[in-house]
Formats: sequence, structure tokens, C-alpha cells
Amino acid sequence: MKQVHVAVAVAVVNEDILIARRPDDKHQGGLWEFPGGKVEPGETTAEALVRELDEEVALPVATEHMSPLMEIPFNYPDKSVLLEVLWVDVPMNNALLAHGAEGQEVRWVHYSKLADFQFPEANGPILDAVTARLQDS
Repeated sequence: MKQVHVAVAVAVVNEDILIARRPDDKHQGGLWEFPGGKVEPGETTAEALVRELDEEVALPVATEHMSPLMEIPFNYPDKSVLLEVLWVDVPMNNALLAHGAEGQEVRWVHYSKLADFQFPEANGPILDAVTARLQDS
């Protein structure tokens, strides 16, 4: 099974995190996710996130606002993924621009409310890391 390299953004403004609902016709459809997407050949993870955040949620970000959070290899029954997760500090004026550029629902959610949303199983460690980081800040 070929592994898919996925760049994942934990986009943060104050203590709010940007999440998006996966389209029903996609893998894990209907669940909520942190925005991101496949890393293309020749791209760094940060470059992939700049592109994906623009395409998916119309959120302009710069690589200098990103820092590594974690890597998660995960095997679903039908695919294997490597989630490379970056923390993205989003300037407030940019945050106001975010919307579902592909028609999907997006929300800024206080980190303490993330447990109210259903995420793909592979996202569990990300949710734990977000909570730990922001509770300690």
C-alpha cells in the first residue's frame, strides 16, 4: 500500500482553530478535519500548506508563520497516510478571509470545543497536542 504524504495545518488565531467539514463524496466524508492536502513532488510541507490553505479555505499564510507540530503515520483499511502537521499562527486580518473555497463548511472553533466535532481517527493525536499546547499557554 502506497503511503500518501499529507500536509496538515493547525491554523490558530488566539485560541481558535480553523476546521473544515470533508465533502461527503471524499474519503472520511462528513467528518471534520484540519485543512491541508497532499504534498506534491518538489514541494516542502510548508509550501504545500501555503497552496492548500489558499485553494481550500482562501486563507493567505506565509511559511514564516509555520512551525512543526508532529508527524503521524496512520493506516486506514483502504490507504496509508503520513500526516505532517504544522502549527500555523494566522494573523487576525487574514483569519477574517477564511471560507470554504470548495463549497465546504468551515469554522473557527475554540480549542476547548474541538471534542464536540467528529474527526477522522488519525486526527486523535493532533487534537491532544492542540489541547495540551493551548492549555499550557
